[in-house]
Amino acid sequence: MKLIYQQMLAFFILIMTLLLILGFSFFHITREVIYENTWQQLEGYAYSLKNQSMMIQTRKGKQVLTLNVDKLRTSEVLLSNQQVRFTIYTSRNDTLYPKKGYKSAISAKDWKKLEKGKILRRKSDLGWRGPDKQNVQNQQRMTDILAPCFDSSGKLVAVISVGAKVSSIQESFTKIQKNLFYVLLISALLGMLISYFLAHYITKRISKLRKVTRAVANGNFDVKVIDNRRDELDDLAKDFNKMTVSLKKSNEEIRLQEQRRRQFMADAAHEMRTPLTTINGLLEGLVYDAIPEEDKDKSIKLMRNETKRLIRLVNENLDYEKIRSGQIDLRQSSFNGMDVLRNVQEQLRKKADNSGNKLEVNGPQKLEVYADYDRFVQIIFNITQNAIQFTENGTITISAERGHRCSIFRISDDGMGMSDEQLKNIWERYYKADPSRKNTKYGESGLGLSIVQQLMELHKGKVEVTSKLGLGTTFTLIFPDKR
Repeated sequence: MKLIYQQMLAFFILIMTLLLILGFSFFHITREVIYENTWQQLEGYAYSLKNQSMMIQTRKGKQVLTLNVDKLRTSEVLLSNQQVRFTIYTSRNDTLYPKKGYKSAISAKDWKKLEKGKILRRKSDLGWRGPDKQNVQNQQRMTDILAPCFDSSGKLVAVISVGAKVSSIQESFTKIQKNLFYVLLISALLGMLISYFLAHYITKRISKLRKVTRAVANGNFDVKVIDNRRDELDDLAKDFNKMTVSLKKSNEEIRLQEQRRRQFMADAAHEMRTPLTTINGLLEGLVYDAIPEEDKDKSIKLMRNETKRLIRLVNENLDYEKIRSGQIDLRQSSFNGMDVLRNVQEQLRKKADNSGNKLEVNGPQKLEVYADYDRFVQIIFNITQNAIQFTENGTITISAERGHRCSIFRISDDGMGMSDEQLKNIWERYYKADPSRKNTKYGESGLGLSIVQQLMELHKGKVEVTSKLGLGTTFTLIFPDKR
């Protein structure tokens, strides 16, 4: 049995149990109310008989109970139409009226209670009509009350018993019980039908979710669940649709990253093979004395440059992995950012001259920035070097200014610029805006800007880029002040 059906069955059993408890309680309370109302009605009849048909007279110094027989007979006829009987006792076994009417036994214990003025109420009392107690046809089971009557001295002179047939009350109980049974039966049937259809409806909706879940598990991220925005299952469907969109994006990202990784491995292998081949050839030439003496210094310098190129390629990958895995701890402090800009200008001036570029620095003499010094240098160096790489015979400008509780740096060039599609992907690792330049001397790995973005996030800073194809690019770096 499916879980939802089990829950519905348990819920149905719980409801039916509550209904049975409530039904039993209702029947019990109703039964008590009927008895209470019957006793109150019988007491009213008893007091009416006492006041209208019974008198205590004084004869020869004694108080004598006298009855108005005509009124008693009239009352007897009227009450008999309502299946009510009454008997007047003078003692436990002696009846004053009627002589041959209904008579029930009164115990000595009950008589003592009557002598104390207590009205007795009995739910079921077996009495008889006539002298023959053994005749079953003469026996009747009654619900009655016993009301005492006293003279002026407080002596018990009579007891009025007024009773109604138990069968009459039992009929009311039976009707109530039957109606209650029918109500419970109809409620149970309706509850079962409603529970089944609800369980079937919910199970059907869950089955749809299971179906699309299997499709997602098999790699189909284009499935969608209908969301009617009605209940929690629709909320689940909404979250599921968001999940499939997210998984699709993640899957595309993984595929793209894998494609870029493979391209990077191919590029890295190519970039490493070229300097390694150069270094190996030069070393063999030196070993076998195949290089003229006047060219040895030039060969050694070339090997050094190629070695630095390999180190730069390896370091960029190591840096990115350390930053991405959170292994770098920033050591932030306040220093003059303008000094860094001028140092970077000097370091890259030769590279800019080789591309016919002019490298300028604009800003105040001193501009305090709160950052990790080494990482700040790395950020400025990477972006400036990137600008030099994609600019020929142009101008690269590094400017700085003070912002509101922050330091702002801009690196602008008038180079080849980028399209909107390129601009959207420049922060992705292994991405190169211009694949034709993958074999250039600088920016071999495609990780420079990814490292910049990660470092700016570690500084709680912000990096923005604007670019137009053929007109140039501007990077804006915002470093917040110490808090």
